[in-house]
Amino acid sequence: MRSLAIAATGMTAQQTNVEVIANNIANINTTSFKRSRAEFTDLLYQAERAVGVPNRTGQEPVPEGAQIGLGVRTTAVRNLHLQGALTQTGNKLDIALNGRGWFQVAGPNGETFFTRAGSFNKNAQGQIVTGDGYLIQPSMTIPSTATEVVVNETGQVFIRDGADTNLTQIGQLSVANFTNDAGLEALGGNLYRETLASGTPVTGVPGDPGFGRVHQGYLENSNVDPVKEITELIQAQRAYEMNSKVIQAADEMYGTVARNLR
Repeated sequence: MRSLAIAATGMTAQQTNVEVIANNIANINTTSFKRSRAEFTDLLYQAERAVGVPNRTGQEPVPEGAQIGLGVRTTAVRNLHLQGALTQTGNKLDIALNGRGWFQVAGPNGETFFTRAGSFNKNAQGQIVTGDGYLIQPSMTIPSTATEVVVNETGQVFIRDGADTNLTQIGQLSVANFTNDAGLEALGGNLYRETLASGTPVTGVPGDPGFGRVHQGYLENSNVDPVKEITELIQAQRAYEMNSKVIQAADEMYGTVARNLR
């Protein structure tokens, strides 16, 4: 019976679905985390009777054939890059993007990574870095004598040096856009890497057409909706149970045949 193998593919697919949902729920409080969704497609079909072929010579083709599907498989785990809510933190080096765009980060081997987690800090040299110590690009340094840091909506970074009454610009944040955000490779640590599927980054200044604005003292929350995740978890659990029932029914049918042969 093909039903055993078909139901097994269904159980495997729903196991993957549950794992994706579990990861979403686990990261419900992760800064700028983007929820994922498992996507599936049907497998090949076995034709018991070909459709559109005449039953006999000279007759009209049959209107319907007989095709038996062989199950389901996972085609993708899609990252849904939707805007998360912004939360005020009061930290001057917390910067959130409201709209499209990615902050650029210098990786350990000179590679450029991308992130929306703007929970930045200063290293020992005063350079602005991520929580893992990666330098923001373009890099900028806050002197030890700075008493205030101001970042406006267009990404210009100013400092007040000592008792100086005037602000001094020390840098300009730039952000990158991709044709296909879903094609970025997730690396963990809120970092992503460009791929052939994502396309090459297009950089610009926050607030330019097509680019989001930055908000100082805010962080972007995860876009995970707990109610939606629990609902989808219940649906995945029910689908898994139904596939297991198919296996149980097929096993009982095998048992009936085996008993009648004895």
